[in-house]
Amino acid sequence: MKLNIAVLPGDGIGPEIIRVALDATQAVCDKFGHELHYEYGICGADAIDKVGNPYPEETHELCMRSDAVLFGAVGHPRFDNDPSAKVRPEQGLLAMRKRLGLYANIRPVTTFESLIHKSPLRADLVRGADFMCIRELTGGMYFGRPQGRSEDGNTAYDTCVYTREEITRIVTLAYEYAMKRRKKLTIVDKANVLATSRLWREVSKEITPLYPEVETEFMFVDNAAMRMIQWPTAFDVMVTENMFGDILTDEGSVITGSMGLLPSASIGTHTSVFEPIHGSWPQAAGQNIANPLATILSAAMMFDYAFGLKEEAALIRRAVDASMDAYVRTQDIQADNRPAYSTSEVGQWIFDYLSK
Repeated sequence: MKLNIAVLPGDGIGPEIIRVALDATQAVCDKFGHELHYEYGICGADAIDKVGNPYPEETHELCMRSDAVLFGAVGHPRFDNDPSAKVRPEQGLLAMRKRLGLYANIRPVTTFESLIHKSPLRADLVRGADFMCIRELTGGMYFGRPQGRSEDGNTAYDTCVYTREEITRIVTLAYEYAMKRRKKLTIVDKANVLATSRLWREVSKEITPLYPEVETEFMFVDNAAMRMIQWPTAFDVMVTENMFGDILTDEGSVITGSMGLLPSASIGTHTSVFEPIHGSWPQAAGQNIANPLATILSAAMMFDYAFGLKEEAALIRRAVDASMDAYVRTQDIQADNRPAYSTSEVGQWIFDYLSK
């Protein structure tokens, strides 16, 4: 098979972790006889510095002609600390999601037995946690209009908007994933307060009878946030709207003990994007200390979801598990009294494992 991918390193640690994930991707392609073709594109603060646009047209065209996108991260403190900035790296990310039709963000939350002690939760609570968060990605408050400030600057407003079509699409996808797992779906909303959430619940209840094998529960977002901490093993598949999903998926990520371990996939109508969830960490850029495992696992999701190559994806996941069992780990997850490995050293170890 020919794998035609766009590679967008982005900002901060993005280029370092993408380089490692791309090496792992090449090793798997070589092992299984696939042809890998890739092109680089710019985005985020890097693209603002170079062309003044966080998601240039050339990058969009590259993504559109690719079968998948391997993405690093965007963001830089100079924009975070400047509320008056008119152009921001995150605008490029939102533009990419909208223009590529990336309507569903999929984040698996799994625990690793060798890292249970790194979780902020007690071992008996977190052991065995294995669930999937599905976040609607192109609607809600992040894209709703009107949005802005009053003329005097003393009032700000954002608008949350959802359509029946958007809700039907994401909830149906969530049911399909639940059918492939343990057949339980939690639909998260705030239907006791928000009109958009009441539409979510109404539409979801119309879809529920189509999947009689799936156990469905509806849960308010505040209760879901508590339950994820109190009883993370109770969830199988969770689906929710954009802003709730943004918050809940980050909460879920720390259950594993490190945000550097969790990948994600954004499923789109034109192509799909695979990226780690941890952000750009610009303070660590160039230091060769970032954990590349989430990006490598994102490459595994790319093999699985974009190309249907499950054996290749499974091999990458085994390589990651083996590296942790061998204590070949970066500083964020290394065991006490053991030396930490650099980003490139972890990448080389996994490359060698995949090349055997």
